[in-house]
Amino acid sequence: MPHDVGSDSRLVFHLPALKRDAQGRRRVSYRAVFALAAPLLLNTAVQAILSLTDTWFIGRISTSATAAMGATYFLVLVFVLLFGGIGMAVQTQVAQAYGGRRRVRAAKAVWTGMWASAFTIPPFVALALSGHGLLGPFGLAPDIEALAVEYWFPRMLGGPLAVLYWVLTGFFNGVGATRITLVIAVIVAVLNALLNELYMFQLGWGMAGAAWATTTSVAVGILIALGLFLSAGLHAEFKSRLTWRPRLRTLGRALALGLPMGLTSTVDLLGLSLFQLMQVRLGPVDGAATQIAMMLTSLAYMPAVGFGIAGTTLVGQSIGAGDRAWAYQVGNATIRLSMGYMGCIGLVLALAAPWVLPWFVADGDPHAQEVMRLAQVLLWLAACYQLFDGMHLGSVFCLRGAGDVRVPAVFVVGLSWFGFVPLTYMLTFGPGEGWFDLPVQMGWGATGGWIAAVIYVFALGIAVNLRWRSGAWRRIKVR
Repeated sequence: MPHDVGSDSRLVFHLPALKRDAQGRRRVSYRAVFALAAPLLLNTAVQAILSLTDTWFIGRISTSATAAMGATYFLVLVFVLLFGGIGMAVQTQVAQAYGGRRRVRAAKAVWTGMWASAFTIPPFVALALSGHGLLGPFGLAPDIEALAVEYWFPRMLGGPLAVLYWVLTGFFNGVGATRITLVIAVIVAVLNALLNELYMFQLGWGMAGAAWATTTSVAVGILIALGLFLSAGLHAEFKSRLTWRPRLRTLGRALALGLPMGLTSTVDLLGLSLFQLMQVRLGPVDGAATQIAMMLTSLAYMPAVGFGIAGTTLVGQSIGAGDRAWAYQVGNATIRLSMGYMGCIGLVLALAAPWVLPWFVADGDPHAQEVMRLAQVLLWLAACYQLFDGMHLGSVFCLRGAGDVRVPAVFVVGLSWFGFVPLTYMLTFGPGEGWFDLPVQMGWGATGGWIAAVIYVFALGIAVNLRWRSGAWRRIKVR
């Protein structure tokens, strides 16, 4: 077979997910895409189940405990993902190096990410000690704030471990060894469930026990991933034991790529964190219903992240191999898959709500019926935006594979902070209900907040997809 010639005039010896039809034209092999994406889908589905497991265990405490988790859930992710962009950058660098057959450079990217994760320890410790200071200004009910801080401290202490976990799994995703990350994720999820029962109820640690269970299980996952990375087989191919020395230039390059990636996710999640805090501010019913709906919709967006991660790998490997035209074609395939999956699952969740929601409220809780009625409405609103959320996730991850991370970050900042957050405030609170008064406040409660979310996701999905289709990423040089 003759070599394919890429858009940057370099000879391409291998392109991922490539097949040819009877006329010799290039086509995306969806079988190959699914072979790469299937373990990632299961991996991210396992992570969604892990979050649902935490919500289920915490729901056994009280509605206030579920609302407290809602107050901190996205706020925790804000800081974890801000620094976790380092791990996201590792996957992009590894995929491009692997596609260009530069194995040692791929291993160097992992070590650079591990060194960078060590620098996150001081800020995470400071954040862990700042729970009351961060949550106090939002005027939560005293019992909810106390439970939220109880959960916050151990989750923040485990932040550097989360970053390191993403660095190591980013390597295996970048080289296409997605089954390894799936196995590790399953081990982490099972261990987390067992430790939840042990820490929360057998040892009586309550909310803090859920956070310590997550931190402990992630630490075990890191040990497994690191052992595999340093194993004899991978060392023979990648020289993984010989590339540990830190270099300031490569560290700076990793930060330059990783921080905008983390910032994109952070700004989005900070807006979502304020969104949830607004619902918790309304009371335990709105806060608990929002948290349950968010965790259930994670069954749609978390597996879609699996398609997105596959897109990062496929686009990165195609660019590393020298064919940006193929990167665009295979990227579009993963975006379509992400949209189709999220649209279908969002509808299924809304239809299944009456049978699923009772699992997440405590027996005998006086607010149980109110929480379930409201959560059912919120799941239907969530079903309205799933297709566009799939467009957003698929496009963002393909852009990451190409190294195009700054402009998407600007989109998220503008649409989240100058659109979603103020619109949520205006639709959620009535006069005198929020932290301050605006000229327009509709007072629609959690339903109003979720309507704002529908509008935001529509706009963000379209904007980011247009950036991908513009092809501006084709001009970014591979380093």
